[in-house]
Amino acid sequence: MFFGEYRHSLDSKNRIIVPAKLRQELGATFTLTKGLDGCLNIYTNDEWNQRLEKLLKLPQTKKEVRMYIRSLTSKATVCECDGQGRIQIPAFLKNEGSLQKNCVIVGAGDHVELWAEELWDSYLTTANDSLEDIAESLTEYM
Repeated sequence: MFFGEYRHSLDSKNRIIVPAKLRQELGATFTLTKGLDGCLNIYTNDEWNQRLEKLLKLPQTKKEVRMYIRSLTSKATVCECDGQGRIQIPAFLKNEGSLQKNCVIVGAGDHVELWAEELWDSYLTTANDSLEDIAESLTEYM
């Protein structure tokens, strides 16, 4: 289970440190891809494979299904931490996530998210302002 918020910076070679607590759970290799709400998602190999299996069971005759699968898989890349615990963010994903220098790595339960600091701060402010309303609307699912 992934949780916590960590602030790190991209270096000049587009590398970022993955916090040790998260690295241990992610394993030796993992998948980085486009996420929702403007972030990038990092999945363990098991979680990525489970998600793909579920996606591929959706009706491929639906245009939205094909678009969603293509959006995720075309942006996916396998990552491995170097000896200093860093991963390199490919340029196409750096652009997808609007990543600049300052980034936030967020544990999101079954995956990890990588956010541009400004986007995360804005998103979190909006979410926090609505947290009680959101919690109330979710009670039927809990």
